[in-house]
This record gives sequence, structure tokens and C-alpha cells, in this order.
Amino acid sequence: MTAISLKDIRKSYGSLEVISSIDLDIERGEFVVFVGPSGCGKSTLLRMIAGLEGINSGDLMIGDVRANDVPPSQRGIAMVFQSYALYPHMDVYDNLAFSLKIAHVDKAEIDRRVRLAAEMLQLEPYLKRRPRQLSGGQRQRVAIGRAIVREAEVFLFDEPLSNLDAALRVATRIEIARLKERLPDTTMIYVTHDQVEAMTLADRIVVLNGGRIEQVGRPVELYDSPRNVFVAGFIGSPAMNFLPVDLVFEGDVARIARSGKPLPLVRFAAGGRTGCERGILGIRPEHMRIGTAEQALISGPVDLVEHLGEVTIAYLRLSDDISVTVKFERTRDLKKGEVLHLTADPADLHAFDQSGLALARPGGVEASA
Repeated sequence: MTAISLKDIRKSYGSLEVISSIDLDIERGEFVVFVGPSGCGKSTLLRMIAGLEGINSGDLMIGDVRANDVPPSQRGIAMVFQSYALYPHMDVYDNLAFSLKIAHVDKAEIDRRVRLAAEMLQLEPYLKRRPRQLSGGQRQRVAIGRAIVREAEVFLFDEPLSNLDAALRVATRIEIARLKERLPDTTMIYVTHDQVEAMTLADRIVVLNGGRIEQVGRPVELYDSPRNVFVAGFIGSPAMNFLPVDLVFEGDVARIARSGKPLPLVRFAAGGRTGCERGILGIRPEHMRIGTAEQALISGPVDLVEHLGEVTIAYLRLSDDISVTVKFERTRDLKKGEVLHLTADPADLHAFDQSGLALARPGGVEASA
């Protein structure tokens, strides 16, 4: 059952269009994450669903109801903001209960909902504390609890972890993942610029750029089969490496060459193209490994090394405008200036045409001619 449907949704501020023809269906019980760089329109889109921003054109359907002009309070939606926005003069219990008191909910029912939310979020020891007596993570859990007590059908999260330090972000992210498991019929839409949050929480990710949807899919789908250079570079940490190459099309086969050196012949669904064009070769840092000079796809000197304990990240400088990042699974003793010869499994290579669109993933690999 579709919980929320966006059909040709657009939003402009004067002559500036910030949301451009968005079409998206979100199913009941899904956890969908809007992700993208700052200014891509993800928070604006979330606020349009909440009713906090107007819609210039298109249809917003919540269930079977066209909700464009439905007041926010009547949409069956609860929202958690980036700012905690807690009442400083109230304790945690009263902060959780306040919206229910305003709605004239029965006192016993208020107590039941507040204590259930407190149990879910491990807030029971703090119900008599005021916000100033709480840590940042505890305050954010109270903000989430205010959404839970409303027992809404849809939860909206607008970058709820951005004000927390690294350790609290991880802990609170785990709490949100547990909340998702405990409320399986509740639809959740979560906005973040952090692709790690997106990959770990989402059933599906919506990648936004410039007010448009670049790709929608499961986390592993976006990682393995990005639709274009933007998605390939945004999903994954460290980001995918991109190198200029020549693409030689021969029917359904694309031969990739770089600096005149043929790389493995990889079959793509190339749409019957012929001829040669400039393209882009994409390789994720974790898919590269050290090989011999004869095997190498890339060779270059180490410019910088980061030792992170469980992994080592090396940065190679190939030219003034081209660098490559390599991620090793365990610590390696690499030195600045050391030349590395890097190779990768041809099945892990990504190819993009001159417009930045991905060629279909390899269906087979042959030895290069």
C-alpha cells in the first residue's frame, strides 16, 4: 500500500526553481532516506510533505487523499527537526506529553504513550529531568519521543543527528534503527547529507541533486550500479576514483583504453554504438589492489598516507589534476613517494560515457587484445 505519492511536484521561489518535477512513491512501512549535497532540495521536499512549504504544482497524495492544501496538523505526520526545540522549563515527561495535552487526549492515555515512548528510547531514568540536565543525544531522543507519542502514520526526520558529536551520532543512529524495527508499519522519511547514515538506515535511498532525483534504489543497488557519475561519486566512502579514458564501441562491446594502453575488454550493454568517444573509468578505492607493473591499470607515487588502524588510505598523485585514493583492508607500511602499481577485478570497473551516464555493468570479461 502506497503511503505517500509525489507526482510531478515542483517548488519555486520567484524565478528560482528548487524542486523540479519530482515523481516518487513511498510504500507503507518503508524507511526512505533523502540524501544529497547541501542545497539539493532534500529538506525543502521534506517540508513540502509536512505541509510547512507550499507546493507550486503537482500532486501530493497521503494515502488516498490529495494533501496539497491539507493543514500540517491534519496530515497524520510527526516531524523531528534538526534543532531539538525542547521546552526548557518542562521536564522530559511534560515535553513528551505536551502535544497530547493540547489535543485534549485522556490523561491515562497520555501516560501510556509517554511511558511507551520512554521505554523505546531508554528515557525512563530521565523523565523528571529538564533539557539542560541532558546530553545532546538524550535531548535528540526526547525530540524523537515527541513524534512517537503522537502515533502518527508517517515520521519525518530532518537531519536529526547533525548537531551531535561522532560517538553520539553512532549511538543515536542505532536507536533510530531499533525504532524502525519496533514500528514496522510506520513510514519514515529521513533527510541527511551523510551517506553513511543513508546506507545503514534506508530501505531505499533517494539521491537528489539540484532539485531533481538522480536515482532511487536499495543501498547496495546504488553502491553496485550507480546510474551516473554523480551518484557514483556521492555513494561510497572514500569516494569513487574517476579517470579519463577512451571508449571504443563495437556493437555491444566497449573497449576501454587509457593513455593508449588497452584495458581489459569488458562487455557492456552499449546500445549498438560504434566509434570512439571520451569517457570516464570509475574504480572504488576498496576495489583496488597492488599488482605488478605489467598488470597495472594505474601506476603512481604515494602523495599522502592515512593510517586508521583497521584500514590504511593512500592518496596517489597521477598528475596536477588527477589523484587516486586507495583503501587497504589492513595497515600497510607505505611511504611518501613510493610508486604503487594498482589493478582491479574487471567486474568492479564502472564506465561512464561523455555525458556522465553509466554503461550497464559488465556481463562478461575477456582478455584484452
